[in-house]
Amino acid sequence: MNLEGKVALVTGGSRGIGRAISMRLAKDGAHVFVNYARNEKAADETLRMILEQGGSGEVFPFDVSNYKSVQEAAGAIVKKKGRLDILVNNAGISVDGLIAMMKEEDWDRVIANNLKGVFNCCRAVVRQMIRQHGGRIVNISSVVAATGNAGQVNYSASKAGIEGLTKSMARELGSRNICINAVAPGFIETDMTAFLKEEEKEKVKSQIPLERLGTPEDVAGVVRFLLSEEAGYVTGQVIHVNGGLYM
Repeated sequence: MNLEGKVALVTGGSRGIGRAISMRLAKDGAHVFVNYARNEKAADETLRMILEQGGSGEVFPFDVSNYKSVQEAAGAIVKKKGRLDILVNNAGISVDGLIAMMKEEDWDRVIANNLKGVFNCCRAVVRQMIRQHGGRIVNISSVVAATGNAGQVNYSASKAGIEGLTKSMARELGSRNICINAVAPGFIETDMTAFLKEEEKEKVKSQIPLERLGTPEDVAGVVRFLLSEEAGYVTGQVIHVNGGLYM
């Protein structure tokens, strides 16, 4: 399960699930580029935590929705480290609202960040992975891609799109020894669920067979498995991490 010598890029790596993934990969030996778009303080804190546990990494700001910026960022990583082995597409936003009231710009923002951002990053790294004769990509989806969720038509659509993109890329790039999978978290204790009131959390827990919300580390562990040699025959899959909320 060792990642010594591997170079990883984790988008949206400064907080929540992205922070847990960044720390786990660094703990296992990878040099981790912790991407962020706005919260430099949180990214610096993630890097501090990585270094304190004996890991290696650096922060790397760019906007995943900007095609040119992503291309330049990927090129800079390869120029600096000579390779790029792992991409975890975790960056995403939510701007919720019922479809009858949703603004066009709120639809566009979510699709641009969550879906186009994944395309941008995958497009930027696959040529390097092909040259290396291998690589791993994990895209972070969501349980709502499968179930839908009232008030989240834009978010649900973006995550469902990620799953289609994942399967198509897996078919295209399997012969190049590039494994591409998606992980679909359920309700995880992050900033995105922090707005829930305690009674709302209890209602959610009552629908989950394991009777608890997930942790970022629950997701990071599954991502880590998909990046391991043990998962070398796993590609094009969507792995749900939701405590049984959706089966």
